[in-house]
Amino acid sequence: MFYDYEVTTGKGEKVNLSDYKGKVVLVVNTATGCGFTPQYAPIEQMYKDYHDKGLEILDIPCNQFGGQAPGSDDEIHEFCTVHYNTTFPQMKKSDVNGENELPLYTYLKSEKGFEGFDEHELKGLLEKMFSEKDPDWAKKPDIKWNFTKFVIDREGNVVARFEPTADMKKVEECVKSLL
Repeated sequence: MFYDYEVTTGKGEKVNLSDYKGKVVLVVNTATGCGFTPQYAPIEQMYKDYHDKGLEILDIPCNQFGGQAPGSDDEIHEFCTVHYNTTFPQMKKSDVNGENELPLYTYLKSEKGFEGFDEHELKGLLEKMFSEKDPDWAKKPDIKWNFTKFVIDREGNVVARFEPTADMKKVEECVKSLL
């Protein structure tokens, strides 16, 4: 269950996800140098609009996709606060795939696997890039790129997975429906 896991903040403090019982949680793997980095703005807006209604955000920077989060935890935090005025908590930079992946991500992927990219200007490029590396890429639950989002309801159920190509309005509609 979602509440059985813990994550670490960028400052090294442990966060038990059981602390989020009764909240709606958006978990997102982020990067500061990605074409999807501007999604920080609507994510921050959702946090401002819905935090008081029970929304929490777990921002987990990840450098596994194109080396697009190369900085230290402090540098990533500074970038986000300076460029996007983020106020939601940021976790320690972590892997979301592979042998060193956060156990939380092992769980999230087991609950909601990859179901395809939404229509987006980068869809074809991403699909081509993955197909060249692994013909079976689409059948695997792994996180495909930065800004993949999972939505957890107030009971700790993983109710949705949104790929980075998803329209942020769809993400917001999902979150709002659970608040």
